[in-house]
This record gives sequence, structure tokens and C-alpha cells, in this order.
Amino acid sequence: MKTIVDQTGRTVTITDTPQRIISIVPSQTELLFDLGMGAEVTGITKFCVHPGEWFRNKKRVGGTKKLDLDLIRSLQPDLVIANKEENEQSQVEELSKEFPVWISDIKTFPDAKRMILTIGELTNHYFEAISLLKKIDLSFDKLRFLIKERKPLNIAYLIWNDPMMAAGGDTFIDSMLNAGGFNNVFRNLDRYPEITDAQLKAAQPDFILLSSEPFPFKQKHADDFIKRFPGIKSMVVDGELFSRYGSRLMYAPAYFLKLLEQIETVK
Repeated sequence: MKTIVDQTGRTVTITDTPQRIISIVPSQTELLFDLGMGAEVTGITKFCVHPGEWFRNKKRVGGTKKLDLDLIRSLQPDLVIANKEENEQSQVEELSKEFPVWISDIKTFPDAKRMILTIGELTNHYFEAISLLKKIDLSFDKLRFLIKERKPLNIAYLIWNDPMMAAGGDTFIDSMLNAGGFNNVFRNLDRYPEITDAQLKAAQPDFILLSSEPFPFKQKHADDFIKRFPGIKSMVVDGELFSRYGSRLMYAPAYFLKLLEQIETVK
């Protein structure tokens, strides 16, 4: 047995090599796959679409906020991997009475890196986690070098429509925006605030970035925002690459560079 402290400060005791792992967080499910896990991952959520082969073949234990607790019990996990923000506290607490539950709490890039390393340690894939982190760090180092002379672009990053909601400060998305060469005009607001048309106009962003998740913004929404806010450009962006804090971080820097180039063409 080994004991480890999760990112919320809880102490969790698990077997040395977990063989029945359930991940109830999409970012962390994909991470498990990229660390080389296979049959030992016995359950995922219906939102864990990466990798596709797991989505098609693994047992789905409900949604991130509406878990099928009885199904999870039937799988008898020796480790459940959860997240403070993405999962319902009451359900996680219920599971914790019966099974070891390790909870991540991700607000910054360093938080994400610590999570990757700890999950590698939890699952006996520590060296694979180290290798993955080296790739992520190299990608972000390259990004920082390439954008160091750029003036940060003022943006509003919207995650929901009607009511309009933005990514504010103290969020992982804000951390990624900063890393990508963007200045979040709503960084002074906490977490995910509802905002009005008047607030958006007053913030004077150069661009409105419409996330593809959790609200599925499409081009028709971008066209509507352009009409509503003359003089402010708007475009749909891949929300996974701003909000997923597992192994998908490897691909974020290249996407940010491509996005900056795309923005230059429509300024």
C-alpha cells in the first residue's frame, strides 16, 4: 500500500499497483492512455471521448456530474481519479466512503504538471509521466520563444451563450490564454462570470474567442457576435486545447501559434 496527498489536501491510500481504475475526468482519462495504461482502466465517463478506442469499448459510468454510482460500485475500483471542479462534490464524497479517490484541483499550468507527475506515480507510470512532461515543457518553451516579441492580444474568452459567460481569473483557461500570448480582458473577474453586452463592449477586446466547449459555439454564433459588437472580431476556437490539462497539453502550443497566425490575417 502507498499513501499520497491529493491536490485538495486529502490523504489517499491505494494499492501499490492499481488494477481497476475509473477515471471520471476527460483530461485525466486521455492522460492515462498516453501514459501507457490499458486494461487496468475499467471505467470512464460519457464525455471521455479521447482516445476513441476507449470511448467505444470502455464501460461508461455516466457523466462527470451525474455518475452511475451503482455501476461504479459493481466495478469495484481500487482507484477513482476525480477533479474538484468537474465532478459533483456529493458524489465524490459518497465514492470516497467506499473506494480510494484521488482528486485533482487545476487552476494553473504548474498545477497540471503536478497532476501529471502524481498520476504517473499513482499508477506506476512515473517515468512515462516524466517523459511526457519533458515534451510538454519543450513545446511551451518553443512557444514562449516564438511569441516573446509579440504584444499580447486583448481577448474575451466565452464559454457559454445566453447567459453569456466568460473565463475569468483564477482558472486554467486564463493560465493557458496567458501562455498563448493573449491578455484576458476579464482576468479581474473571478472564475466564470456572467457578463452583459455592456460589460463586453466596455472591456474593449480586440477579439472574442468562442470556445467549442462546454457550449458548442459554431460559426453562426461568431457571425452573430460580429453583428452585435461592431469593430470587435469574433471566432470559434478549440476549447479542448485551452481547457484540457492532461496530455493534450502537448498539442496546445502549436495550436496557439496557428491561431495567432489566423488572427493576423483577419485583423
